[in-house]
Amino acid sequence: MEGEVEVIEEEKEDVLVLRIAGRLDAVSSPETEKKVLNIIDEGKLKIVMDFSGVDYLSSAGMRMLLATTKKLKALTGKLVVCGIKDNVMDVLKMSGFDHVLELADTEEAAMELL
Repeated sequence: MEGEVEVIEEEKEDVLVLRIAGRLDAVSSPETEKKVLNIIDEGKLKIVMDFSGVDYLSSAGMRMLLATTKKLKALTGKLVVCGIKDNVMDVLKMSGFDHVLELADTEEAAMELL
């Protein structure tokens, strides 16, 4: 399981919920990013990422979030990240990403932002 991130897809109306579990680090983030960008290429433009299973986020994981946000914005789509654990939220706040990303406490709140 080292370096692997699990991504479970669930469609809710016109929104794709991606439940992400594992460590988003330099090893796992590029593969996760490729998977997410392929999903966007398939036409999914409203995405909620449920981070309740993410234990660790490195700069590579933040780059993946930024690339996803930028691509969706260019296509008039939107990404909302929810269920963020305290230690991961600390990383996002220290890097200023809490101002760059759309964040929500719960999946329900995230759906309302879309």
